[in-house]
Amino acid sequence: MGLNDFIKEKRGAVKLTQPELAEKAGVGLRFIRDLEQGKETLRLDKVNQVLKLFGYEVGPVEIRKDE
Repeated sequence: MGLNDFIKEKRGAVKLTQPELAEKAGVGLRFIRDLEQGKETLRLDKVNQVLKLFGYEVGPVEIRKDE
């Protein structure tokens, strides 16, 4: 599951609209839209602001060679 799908799923689970999520996270609506559309270049500090609402943060993940 990609980060964009993870955010959409978590937002849906708590029944927030994109504008509501943006306001609660302290980021712009455009950022939320870019995040959910899978934009590849995003500021990690802002991504973490959004993830923090759901009890998560971005961190290093080992890349398996078989992938």
